[in-house]
Amino acid sequence: MAERQFDLFIIGGGVNGCGIARDAAGRGLSVGLAEMGDLGSATSSASTKLFHGGLRYLEHFEFRLVRESLRERALLLHAMPHISWPMRFVLPYHRDMRFDSQTPTARLLARLMPWMRGRRPAWLLRLGLFLYDSLGGRHGYLPRTRMLRLRGTSEGTPLQERFEKAFEYSDCWVDDARLVVLNARDAAARGATIMVRTKVMAARRDGDAWHIETQSMPPQSMPPSMPYSPRETLRARMLVNAAGPWAGQTLTGTLGLNSPARLRLVRGAHIVTRRLYDHEKCYFLQGRDGRIIFAIPYEGDFTLIGTTDSDHDDLTTPPQCTSAERDYLLDFANGYFRRQLRAQDVVWSYAGVRPLYDDGAPNASAATRDYVLTTDTHGPLLVNVFGGKITTYRKLAESVMDKIVQAQPGLAGGWTASVPLPGGDFAPKDVPARVQALQQAYPFLSARWAWRLLRSYGSEAGAVLGDARQVEDLGQCFGATLTAREVEWLITKEWARTAEDILWRRTKLGLRLDKGQVATLESWLAQRARSGA
Repeated sequence: MAERQFDLFIIGGGVNGCGIARDAAGRGLSVGLAEMGDLGSATSSASTKLFHGGLRYLEHFEFRLVRESLRERALLLHAMPHISWPMRFVLPYHRDMRFDSQTPTARLLARLMPWMRGRRPAWLLRLGLFLYDSLGGRHGYLPRTRMLRLRGTSEGTPLQERFEKAFEYSDCWVDDARLVVLNARDAAARGATIMVRTKVMAARRDGDAWHIETQSMPPQSMPPSMPYSPRETLRARMLVNAAGPWAGQTLTGTLGLNSPARLRLVRGAHIVTRRLYDHEKCYFLQGRDGRIIFAIPYEGDFTLIGTTDSDHDDLTTPPQCTSAERDYLLDFANGYFRRQLRAQDVVWSYAGVRPLYDDGAPNASAATRDYVLTTDTHGPLLVNVFGGKITTYRKLAESVMDKIVQAQPGLAGGWTASVPLPGGDFAPKDVPARVQALQQAYPFLSARWAWRLLRSYGSEAGAVLGDARQVEDLGQCFGATLTAREVEWLITKEWARTAEDILWRRTKLGLRLDKGQVATLESWLAQRARSGA
C-alpha cells in the first residue's frame, strides 16, 4: 500500500492537538492526527471545567497569561455558546485567609508588611479583582466584581455563619471533553484525518520528510472476519508533538531525540457530590494552607469540588483520586459549608495529569500554567508543545502555526478567532430561545432533555434527533434520555467507540445510569460491532 502523506502530522488528540489540527486544516494544509486513546481521554477531559483567566495567577505575577486568557475567554464564549457559558464566582472572605507562602506576592508582602504575618487582606483582594476585571480590556463584557453581604442571601445560606462578606466576580464554565471533540470535528470537516486509538510507534527524519510508523486498534464496527492491518507507515513534511503528559517520552523515545523535555507532571484530583446548594454560582475557596479549590454546580444535580496539585512522576500509573486527596477536598469544603460532607457523599471522582512546563517552582501549585513551544529545524520541522491551559488552547494553536508559517511562507493567516465551533453558530443570549424552539420542533422532549441536547450539540441538536416524531423513533433508550439515535451520532460523527467514551466524555450521563443500564449499552455496542454496522 502506498504511504499516506501529509503536510503536517500531529501526535496527541487532546485540546491542543485538536486545536492545532483545526487551525492548520483551515489554512489549507493536509493534516493527520493520531491519538493513542480516545480524543481528550487524558488531561483534556480531567480539568476543573473552567474557562477562566486564572485569578490566582496574578499572585505569581503572570500578567501576560491572565490577560491572554481573559481575552480568549471572551472570544471563545461566542464561538461555543452551547458548551461554555458565564458563571458568577463567590469568594467568601475572612480575616484568617492566608497566602500560599511560595507565591511572589506573599514573599513581597512578607518583606514590605511583616506585621501581616501572611494574612491576605481584603484590600489586596479588591485590588486583584479590579486588575482581573481590567486586564480583559474592551473584551471584558461580563459583569464586574462586587462586594456581597452574605447574611440572608442565597449565596450566604450554604456557608457557615462566620462568613459575613464575600467578593463576587465573573468567569466561565466549559465542557472540556466536548471542546476537544468539536475541534476535531471541525478539523475533519476541513479535510484533516483524525485517527483515534492509534499510537505513533516511531518517527524519524528521512530526507525532507518525517517517516512515521503507527499502530492502531480495529474499529469496533469491523466484523472479525474482515482482514485488518493495524500498522501503517506515513510521511509528513512537518511534525507537532502535542502528546501532553507524554510529550517528553515522545520527544526522547518515539522521535529518538536528545533534546531536554522540561515537563512537570502534576496530578489534579476532583470529587463530585450531590448538589450542595440551590443557586447556580460557583464558590472560590481558600484553605488554611493558602491553596484554593472550587465548588461548582455540575450537571444539574451535583457539585464538582477540586482540584488538588500533587506531583505525578510515573505515567505507567493511571491518575486516580486517592483516598487522601478525596479526604483533603472534603475537609477543605467542610471548612466552608454548613453541610458536612463524608466519603459516602462522593458519587464520582476523577483525576488527570497536567503537563506543566517545569519552571523550577518549589511546589506543584506554584508551577506556571503558561505554555512553551520549542522548534527543531535540523531537517523537517518539529514543534514541541509543553504546558498550557485549556483557556488558551486556541492561542497556543495560533502560536504553533506562526512557527509553521516560518517554515512554509505563504499560508493563509489566522482565522479561528471569528469562526464558531460546530453547533455554536448562535449568540449566547439566544440559548433559552433555542431550547424552546427545539421543544416546539420535537414536542416529546422534556425541558431538561432539550436543555441537555442544546448544551451538548447546539444548533446541531436537530440533526441528532433527525426526523423523529415521537420518542420511539429514536430507538432504544438506555436511560437518562440517552437513545440509540444519539449513540449512533456519537459513533459516526464523534469517534466514540465504548460506553466510557459515550457516558463520561461525549456526555456525563454516567452520573445517571446504573450498572444495569451501562451493561445494556455495552451489550448494544457489542451487537452493533458484530453486525458490522
